[in-house]
Amino acid sequence: MCPGLAVGYRVALAALRELGQRAVDEELVAVVENDSCAVDAVQVMTGCTFGKGNLLFRDYGKQAYTFIRRPGGQGLRISVDWASPGETPEESEAWRKFSAGDRSAEVMDMVHARKSRKIQAVLSAPEDELLSITHGQMELPPEARIYHSLRCSRCGEKVMEPRAVLRGGQPHCIPCSEALQDDN
Repeated sequence: MCPGLAVGYRVALAALRELGQRAVDEELVAVVENDSCAVDAVQVMTGCTFGKGNLLFRDYGKQAYTFIRRPGGQGLRISVDWASPGETPEESEAWRKFSAGDRSAEVMDMVHARKSRKIQAVLSAPEDELLSITHGQMELPPEARIYHSLRCSRCGEKVMEPRAVLRGGQPHCIPCSEALQDDN
């Protein structure tokens, strides 16, 4: 458990309250703008997953989440507008030591206490202090597609057809294509 999961839990609760039940298939779409642990909670709670194609990742580094209900396009954008509780100098120092690899009992106790305090703050914060929610009609992304796989002519691994790069008329996966380009 971490503060990020608690944030994702609160985001997903708000989305489901506003847009209805969790996705069985692709009727609810989530567009996430970060790859934090909050997205784990969004997946579990909303049923939006990479595998079903109704979880889309936009690498913007923002704590922002857009949810859209199919087929009508009604949706909402939720951004995290919360200020984390301040830290004591001891907590800051323990976090610095932890980040540098110190796993002593003293440091771990302080880190866990800090984490627990932040989780409780997220879970108990009034929604209007934690989240900024904007409602509206949203542009629906295309439904998930299933593509044929091609075999990379360099490494032999399968690659989804639209991600294959043709080099010399032969399909290559992106890493092999980049390696070939670096070799030239």
